[in-house]
Amino acid sequence: MKRLIYFILLIAFTSCSTTRPIGQDSEFYIAPGYQGAEPPITKSLFDDKSSTISEENIQKILEGSYSLPTALRVSIVKLETTPSIGKYFWNDEEFLKSQQEYSELFTSIFSRSKRVLRVSQIPDLLISGNPTFTNIREAAVRSQSDIVVVYSVNSDLYSKYKAFSKTDMKAFATTQLIIMDVKTGLIPFSTIVTKECLSRRQSNELTDNEAANRIIKEAILLTIEEIGQQINRFLATE
Repeated sequence: MKRLIYFILLIAFTSCSTTRPIGQDSEFYIAPGYQGAEPPITKSLFDDKSSTISEENIQKILEGSYSLPTALRVSIVKLETTPSIGKYFWNDEEFLKSQQEYSELFTSIFSRSKRVLRVSQIPDLLISGNPTFTNIREAAVRSQSDIVVVYSVNSDLYSKYKAFSKTDMKAFATTQLIIMDVKTGLIPFSTIVTKECLSRRQSNELTDNEAANRIIKEAILLTIEEIGQQINRFLATE
């Protein structure tokens, strides 16, 4: 009797451990002799008709080494900024003066580096209304620049402070900046910095609009100061 029981248990164990091909019932089947994962994918398998970089060049870029030239001729491009603040209180003169001040600050930041030979601003005449990287790069080539710096500034008051009550006014600013190597088209440095500024109308400010102008500008200057520190570290170590 014991032998019969052992024989039945052996048959049951064997039937439970038998593998079945894929497609039978709902169990996943791993074939005997399976050696592991498929070969690694080393290039794109997508057919992207809109790509401007060939698959061959993508491989070269990702696998190659790169470093900035030791001596740098710098061009600066300011992307057109739509002054959201302008719809509240900024006039054209104040806005243009502030934009010029920001450009001069970036010029000063790069001029501090011993690696920089010269810094120049690329005029709007050389940049299209909706510039592309190709357009910007070609403008930098015409000025014989090694790198081109592209930045944009966005700022506004927080909505709950737009009523301009006698309480605090709070502004924010976001500045984006990239450095493009003109020869290769690579971008070795990019950053986005957002800062806030909270303040009140001062005794020498005749209107709330004047106070708002100052607070927004202070927020923008904070972002530029932070980016300046990042750029100095980058040029010192790159």
